[in-house]
Parts: sequence; structure tokens; C-alpha cells
Amino acid sequence: MKKLMLAAAGGAVLGLVVTTQIAGPLVAQEANENTSVYEQLDLFGDIFERIRSNYVEEVDDRELIEAAINGMLTSLDPHSSYLSPEAAQRMRVSTSGEFGGLGIEVTQEEGWVKVVSPMDGTPAEAAGIEAGDFITAVDGESVLGLTLDEAVQMMRGPVGAEIIVTVVREGEMEPFDVSIIRDTIKLTAVRSRTEGNAVVLRVTTFNEQTFPNLAEGIEEQVAEAGGIDNIDGFVVDLRNNPGGLLSQAVYVSDAFLDAGEIVSTRGRQASDGDRFNATPGDLAEGKPIVVLINGGSASASEIVAGALQDHRRAIVVGTNSFGKGSVQTVVPLSQDGAMRLTTARYYTPSGRSIQALGISPDIIVEQPRPRPVDEEEAEEGTPRTEAGLRGSLENDSLTEDETRQIEEDRARAEAAAALREDDYQLAYAIDILKGLNALGPVAGSD
Repeated sequence: MKKLMLAAAGGAVLGLVVTTQIAGPLVAQEANENTSVYEQLDLFGDIFERIRSNYVEEVDDRELIEAAINGMLTSLDPHSSYLSPEAAQRMRVSTSGEFGGLGIEVTQEEGWVKVVSPMDGTPAEAAGIEAGDFITAVDGESVLGLTLDEAVQMMRGPVGAEIIVTVVREGEMEPFDVSIIRDTIKLTAVRSRTEGNAVVLRVTTFNEQTFPNLAEGIEEQVAEAGGIDNIDGFVVDLRNNPGGLLSQAVYVSDAFLDAGEIVSTRGRQASDGDRFNATPGDLAEGKPIVVLINGGSASASEIVAGALQDHRRAIVVGTNSFGKGSVQTVVPLSQDGAMRLTTARYYTPSGRSIQALGISPDIIVEQPRPRPVDEEEAEEGTPRTEAGLRGSLENDSLTEDETRQIEEDRARAEAAAALREDDYQLAYAIDILKGLNALGPVAGSD
């Protein structure tokens, strides 16, 4: 028993020694880290006071602190930032669907302002700004070295005022200036129309209006067509859509899915993750869907495209998307400010992270740039046919109804050809739906 007690005591001592040997350095390390943090905060305070007292001009204390906070956040990634009370209010207004400005979604790349996409029907689009453009100067003043919010602030101003932005564009040898007149931006989140027998749903942004606009547009177009049976399918046009609210991306995806995962998010801790699933009900009633994307399709647009692609519910057509696979949480702060902080990455149903990679289309279709009309081609006009020859025989085998049907089919074909000249990618998507509809139901399916 004595030996056993000694052994136990020895074990306790040994355990104490081992624990001390391991825990001691950890405690010391934690103390050193805390000391280092406090030293850095002291350094910050020292610099702050020296700027206040010695800078060549008087400075605003609040602006200094806000700049320091924003610098800390923007050093993390291009999408984290501090929102002053004014900027936070503008953000709340923009997600409701109306705000003032140029109508461009921008990010920052290597110090320059990069256009994610111009928004439909805005001054930027009318002026010819394109996704992928770099804005290097505003009214002759360089934006290099500014934070993204500072650069955006330079582009803000009174409605009706002119702004000159200097643009660098791939394929152009020299930078060039673009004049834009500021205006109030009123966004219709979804515009719907029918081209041929295809319903086109142009989704411009993901704000609070997006899903209601989408559902209303589908209902209207189906009613005008005389029922779902008269429709070949749906084109969901997400080109140059910079994203927006995650919740709206989930609602739009759910509109066309009956079941399954839509998107999952994974944060720093396992408990921070979330998963969003579809609920029964398909607004397209099983009709084929083509999703259009390009380099200006980002964030929420990529969630929708990725979900429908992974579930094989849609054919994705166009060019590679932007590749913004992170989720930002807006955290309200004191004094009505806010912090936009990247808190998670999102993943498509198959587990893909599209961060910096984007969504790859099932069918790559480039949008050709308009080519100048050749004068000789223009002079040639309509090609000659048998019907145009003098004295040609008439076709007497068709009834009036059959002739009218042929003429209507020809008119639709000519409209489709005109659409190819105006928007080749959209025309391609409509051709896919037309081809799928011509095949009819798959053999053996209900």
C-alpha cells in the first residue's frame, strides 16, 4: 500500500511537472500576445496624437478614426469595409430599390476601381461603361491609393451633374474619358417579356423587389401566351447582375426547384455555417430553363446559376462569371454606422466554392462586338428568290390559313435573326429552348 501511495504520489508529481511544462509556455505566450496587442494600441494612440498636434493642417478627429477603422477592414479583403452613418443609410436605400448615382457596381483590384457591371437603364450603361472596365481617374484626379469607399465618394454628386471618368479597357490601346450625367437610379429588379415562344426574365439585381417581380412577371407572360403549354421555356438573364441579398438569391432559385439544397455557407467556426433548401413548387412548371451569365454576373447571380446548374434544372450559357464566393454580414454599430464584414464562403449544392473561379457555363457563347456594316453588303439588299422573278408561277397548293401560318413563321424567324444581331447570347438561349421544345417530351417520361 505504501509503495502504491508513493507511486500515486509520484504520478501526481509527474503529472504536475508535465502539466507545468506544457501550460507554462502557453500562459506566457498568451500574456506576450496580449502585451503585444496593448503595445500596438499604444502605438496607434501615439500616432493619432502626433497627427492631431503636428500635421501641417488641422484634421477632423472623427474622420481620422473612421479612416483607421476602414483601413483595418479593407486590409482583410475587397468586400469588408466600414460604413459611415451616411454610407449605411445609402446602403439601406439601395437594397430597397432606389438610389442616386451612376448605376455601376464596382470592386477594387490592385488599387484600381474595377467595374463589376453597369446596371440596366442607368447613366453608366447609356454612356457605354462595360463589365471589366477599370476606372483610373475621376474628373482628372487619380483613384490609385484611395479606398473603394473614397473612390465611390468621388463619383457621387448632385443629380444632373456631369462627371468625367477615365477608363482603361482590355483591347483598347490607350485610356479614354467617358462623360456621365448623374441621375436617380430606380431599379426594376426583374423585367419580363416574351421573345418568340420564350419568356425572358431579365434579373438586374437582388433586392427586396426581386422575387415578387419575378413571380409577377412569370404569371403575366404565361397569361399573355394563353397558358404554359404555349411557351417553349424560360430564359433567366443574369448577365451584368452584380448580386445583392442572399435571401433573394435563395427565393429565386427556389422558384424553379422542387427540392434539394440551394446553397450552403461555411464560416470560420463549424457552428457559423448554414444550409438553404428548396421547397415544393416550380413556377416554370417543369419547362426548360436557360440561364445567361457573363463576367459581370457576381455573388447572388452565381448562387442562382450554380444551384440550377448543379440540379440539372437549367442549361447555363454565356461566359465565365465574376467569382465572388463570399458572404458579407452588415453589423450595425454605434452612432448609426455599420460594418460590412466577410463572415462566410458559400458553396453550390455539389460543394463547389466559386471564390475567384466563377461559374463555368455549360455552353460558352461569347457576345460578339458590333461590326461595322460593309457598304457593299448594305447595297446588295435582300437576296433574289424565285418569288421575286417576273412571271414566276404562284403556289396553288396552300390554303389561305396555311399561307398566313407560313408568313407568321417567317416573320418570327426574321425577328429571331434580328435578335441575333442585337443580342447574340440571348438569341442562342432562345434557340436552345426552341430546339428542346421541338424534341417533345423524353420517351418514357410522364
